[in-house]
Amino acid sequence: MLASEPICVALDLYSAILLGILYLFFGAFPLVFTTNHGFQLWQVGMTFLGMLVGMVAAVFTDPYWQRTRARLVARLEEETGVEGASEPEFHLPSVIAGGVLTPIGLFLFGWTTFPWIHWIVPIIGSAVFGAGYMLAFKGIFTYLVDAYPTYSASAIAANVFVRCAFAAAFPLFGIQMYNALGYQWATSLLAFLTVAMLPFPFIFFYYGKKIRARSRYAAS
Repeated sequence: MLASEPICVALDLYSAILLGILYLFFGAFPLVFTTNHGFQLWQVGMTFLGMLVGMVAAVFTDPYWQRTRARLVARLEEETGVEGASEPEFHLPSVIAGGVLTPIGLFLFGWTTFPWIHWIVPIIGSAVFGAGYMLAFKGIFTYLVDAYPTYSASAIAANVFVRCAFAAAFPLFGIQMYNALGYQWATSLLAFLTVAMLPFPFIFFYYGKKIRARSRYAAS
């Protein structure tokens, strides 16, 4: 499916980049907060609470996304006259929101990593990234399962494979990248990667049905 399904390729790559960034932060946070703010090890550990707060906040928005999907279903029912009519793409609004939040959070984190800026500001940026990360992951997983109902296990397995590969690779160069480019531009490079992936949720929301119609594996 990674070789023949554009939906899988794009969304697997997107979720892999997000997870890779998350794992890269496990090395970048100690570097940033010990150098800029003189944090001790236990204090560095507390800085990850920002991402946790963002992720938990994103979880609590789930009723909103359920209502959004219900409105889309109701509109499709009205247009088609078929009760319960739905499309897998109705799971993508949360991915779109997450796609917007992740680069915002990364840019905010990156360009506030200066010693003279209070440490809470980059942590707020990490919270925004965490919220976007969670929204994107939730929507991608549910979309893949709905888009490939017969082959959902294969679709998720492909996603897991790519994500794990990126999660293993990103920490290998994270600290070197932050030292070479500086904290601001290193984080900006990560943000630009998420910006590059941002169009795909929009494309699949509007054209996903047509793309699935040409697939051997997806529901059409």
